Formats: sequence, structure tokens, C-alpha cells
Amino acid sequence: MSATIEPWLREILRCPSCHSELLDGTSPEGGPELQCTGCTLAYRVDDGIPVLLVDEARTRS
Repeated sequence: MSATIEPWLREILRCPSCHSELLDGTSPEGGPELQCTGCTLAYRVDDGIPVLLVDEARTRS
């Protein structure tokens, strides 16, 4: 499993689309992701590094 993001870093990261807070979550495939509290986007985390690209984000239902 990929490394988790340090809490201090997660607190300052924001959704690049709507600028809302991001919370720790799990993707449908079981991998770690950051889920936006303001919109339906979720960003994967690769080896502890969040991929904060709107074009590569997953839309949560």
C-alpha cells in the first residue's frame, strides 16, 4: 500500500478546482486518495505524493 500523506501537509493542501479542504479517503480500487469536501473530485495518491491534477481526478458519485 502507498504511504500516507503527513497530517501537516494534508492540512494545507486544497482542491485545485474549488479550493476546498481535502480529506483522506480510499478509492474504489482500494488505494489512498484525497477527497474534496466542496466538489465531487477525488485525487489519487501515488507513493505518498498527491496527484492534484483536475484532468486526472476521479469524480465521486
